[in-house]
This record gives sequence, C-alpha cells and structure tokens, in this order.
Amino acid sequence: MMNGNGFGFNWKGLYVTSLIDAHSAWRQRADEFSDTLKTTILFGQYALNKYRGHYYAKAQNLGRVLRAAYDAVLKDYDLLLMPTLPLKATPIPKPDAPRMEIIQRAFEMLPNTAPIDVTGHPSMSVPCGLSDGLPAGMMLTAKHFDEVSIYRAASAFEKAGDWTGIRP
Repeated sequence: MMNGNGFGFNWKGLYVTSLIDAHSAWRQRADEFSDTLKTTILFGQYALNKYRGHYYAKAQNLGRVLRAAYDAVLKDYDLLLMPTLPLKATPIPKPDAPRMEIIQRAFEMLPNTAPIDVTGHPSMSVPCGLSDGLPAGMMLTAKHFDEVSIYRAASAFEKAGDWTGIRP
C-alpha cells in the first residue's frame, strides 16, 4: 500500500490519481507514523525483498479461498453476526508504554476484522453492550453489494432499545 502511495498494486477499482499524488508525500513524513505502521511497512518490505513476493502471492491465493467460503455461507443467510473483537476492550497503552506493548495491543484486535478486509464483504461494527463498563461491538457482514441489509439490521437493533443499559 505504501509503495503504491495508498492504493498498492493490482487494485481493480478506481485509481484516484490526485489522491495518489497527495499520498506520495508520506516518505517525507514517515517519522510521524505510529510504531505499528512503521513495523508493518518494514516487515512488508523485508518479506518482499527476502521472499520475492512468494508470501504475498500465497496470501492472495488464500484470499480467494476465504472469499469463496464467506460467499458460500452467505448464500443461505442474509447477514453474519460476529463479535467485532475476539477479546474484551483493553486499555489504551500509556504514551510511554514499551513499543512491543503498543504493537501487541494494535495487532490483537485484527483476527475478526482482517479477514473481511481481505474478502471485501461489506461489514459494520455496531455497539451492542457493555463488558466491565466498556463497549462491545457486533460486526454485521453481508453479501457483496448488499450494504442495505447491514444498514437495516443496524437501524433495527438501535431502535430496539438502549444497548448501554444507562438511562439519562
């Protein structure tokens, strides 16, 4: 993504050239990136250099298999409802927290959302309750191009009651 100035390569959608031009200035501001983004960029470039795109290609192939698996389930169901995160909300690391704590905290939240990033299915996280006083989210996922089903379900859930249990 960074080498492609925000779009990467082999994107099948619209390339907004003005956005690519604006995003290309990232190299002059890379020191401002979060540790998590810096780590991801460095690892991605390392893997590309060392393994010549082998694992990128493998991931792309697995992405097609994953998309087909979600498509197969969504043939029988309008929506999938899953937890947004596989764990309870965790504290935001303090500004002086060790780098590894910051990176761990960022990456531990990806297991349920990253597969959808790969498959491209429309999804939305909706706050649905509290756990130890912190919000929990439900992730609604639909067939490709069926965002309206997600909007309807999210709206119906929100109208059904106060998910926080807190009354003004």
